[in-house]
Amino acid sequence: MDTSKPAAGTGTDPGPDAVDAITAQWNAVRPELDVTAMGVFGRIYRISRGMGEEMDRVYARFGISRGEFDVIATLRRSGAPYTLSPRRLADTMMITTGGMTGRLDKLEKAGLLSRSPDPNDRRGLQVTITDKGLELIDEAVVAGLRAQQAALAGFGEEETELLTHLLRRLLAGM
Repeated sequence: MDTSKPAAGTGTDPGPDAVDAITAQWNAVRPELDVTAMGVFGRIYRISRGMGEEMDRVYARFGISRGEFDVIATLRRSGAPYTLSPRRLADTMMITTGGMTGRLDKLEKAGLLSRSPDPNDRRGLQVTITDKGLELIDEAVVAGLRAQQAALAGFGEEETELLTHLLRRLLAGM
């Protein structure tokens, strides 16, 4: 697989961007600094922010936020019977139980999930996707994947695999 950098302005390289302008400014005023990492993380930040905004738009069509999508998606991917405790949901999603309560309240009010007593712990609760929630998440996840796939449309399969590999290595090193 050829990982050499294509010439600027070719079909696979869009040429200089706003992050290049920022790093060029730093190079001009502080030439002794190596701002390579700033370029990498500046782009990662901009990609994350841009895709986050796109996912917000996609999920809004279903009447849910990205955070609410995460709750229903976590239940869905947990497999039948699509039930978890609020604590397990919060731990899986890395949010506080307080933050989870607000999401659960809204989703329950919308009829997308239900809360019931845990038969194995009389102090505990179980959260379960309703049929309406299952239908919604199955449609929303497809719409979200389409948006993500569209963002990657300019990459070939090998490039996507390389990008995945490199990002996995970066994440593992943090």
